[in-house]
Amino acid sequence: MSGQNTWKKRIAKMVIPVVFGISLFYPQPPYYIMQPGSADELAPLVTVEGGKKDEKGSVMLTTVYTIPTRNIYYLAYGYLAPHSELLPKKMVDQGLPQDEYSKILQQMMQSSQQNAMVAGFRAAGKKVDITYLGVEVVSILDQSKAKGILQKGDIIKQIDTYPVHKAEDVVRYLSEKKPGDRVRVTFVRQGKEEQASIECISLPTDSGTVNKQRTGLGIQQITKQEIHFPSKVTFHTENIGGPSAGLMFALEIVSQLSPGDLTKGYKIAGTGTIDIDGNVGQIGGVEHKVVAADKKGAEIFFVPADIAKGDDNAVKAEQTAKEIHSRMKIVPVRNLSDVLDYLKSLPAHP
Repeated sequence: MSGQNTWKKRIAKMVIPVVFGISLFYPQPPYYIMQPGSADELAPLVTVEGGKKDEKGSVMLTTVYTIPTRNIYYLAYGYLAPHSELLPKKMVDQGLPQDEYSKILQQMMQSSQQNAMVAGFRAAGKKVDITYLGVEVVSILDQSKAKGILQKGDIIKQIDTYPVHKAEDVVRYLSEKKPGDRVRVTFVRQGKEEQASIECISLPTDSGTVNKQRTGLGIQQITKQEIHFPSKVTFHTENIGGPSAGLMFALEIVSQLSPGDLTKGYKIAGTGTIDIDGNVGQIGGVEHKVVAADKKGAEIFFVPADIAKGDDNAVKAEQTAKEIHSRMKIVPVRNLSDVLDYLKSLPAHP
């Protein structure tokens, strides 16, 4: 028996390096591994000038780890690891180069923080002045018919006869179009107004809208605006990207500006995009965020309510909580007001 084990060890010593060597030259599989990230308390990361940080509980944002499958070992890990999910690369980054995709995530984070500040200050009874400058083009997909027509930095002012003030206006107007429809886009480039007829395309679905088919121009856009806030807010979130922490940023801002303890002593986590009116939007990877929050001991998890056809955040959050036998309360919300009403109705933590 010992001789057989020795033989197996010798074979393994020869085979494993060969397999490893082959894997180094194997084309990188076009997938990302998605798995639970962290649940981070926001009080150390967000500071409102003149605010307070004396809550007995905590407000936490949740993240998803997104790992490129660099070789077949990563691919195997994505299949086998608990709470992991493999998604096609284009579904996550829409085929953009890694540096450009990372830049877009940071721009989305900055936009999310601005929206959270507007919604948070207003919910706390503070005045915020906003001037809308249009919608800025930050990137153009390779398959977009706008490629060669629009450029990064262009400011879209109007589509057909529909005025465009916010990024949501573009999405809303084009949602009624079909791939192949043409729209007339009015935009400003280097101070000069121009117009162009552009064909709409079917957009790649992303992890937050898996069941939705969307129509658009094939561009990434952000709202260009000037905002005057009543006081300064500092964020220390350099290693986090994307728009999905907006709701929790807004909640932390309200918490620091509100008298008493808004948390009532509870450990509160959640996720969801937010607009300046406090409306909460669907996000990707909600099941991974539920796992991350549960591991951190969260007692309440706010999740975007399933309102439109294809929305599934609340359903997935509930399913995941049951699968992992979490005692965490899953609370679907449509807007920031729903969150604040829920917290106000809570008794103090025993």
